Amino acid sequence: MAENNEMTLKIITPDRVFYENVATMVEFNTTEGEIGVYKGHIPTTVIIAPGILRITNGDEVKEAALHAGFAEILPEGITILAEIIEWPTEIDLNRAEQAKERAEERIRTKTDNTDTMRAEIALKRAVTRIEVLKD
Repeated sequence: MAENNEMTLKIITPDRVFYENVATMVEFNTTEGEIGVYKGHIPTTVIIAPGILRITNGDEVKEAALHAGFAEILPEGITILAEIIEWPTEIDLNRAEQAKERAEERIRTKTDNTDTMRAEIALKRAVTRIEVLKD
């Protein structure tokens, strides 16, 4: 059972339950900006933007690279439906750096056939992966 200041947090991806436990605070990026959630938050639903997810439980902080999805926030907890989320141990730094370079090159040398939005999303995902490894 969750303590007085703890809320439940469940993170689900298409292929697994990524995380299911309690937290005292959860921080992540939305399309409207960064959000920090404590127990008792007003009910809302948000669209997730690429960034670092921080799960705080007392003195312990866990981080993951959260790339896209939706979050349902209720006073007693949060459910995140994530397209892609990765613990730092699941990320290959060399691969992330190469993906960043490819995305930057596509943006820099764009042609009429370049999907700029897709390249920008790929760049954000690569940068998020790199940032979560450097924290």
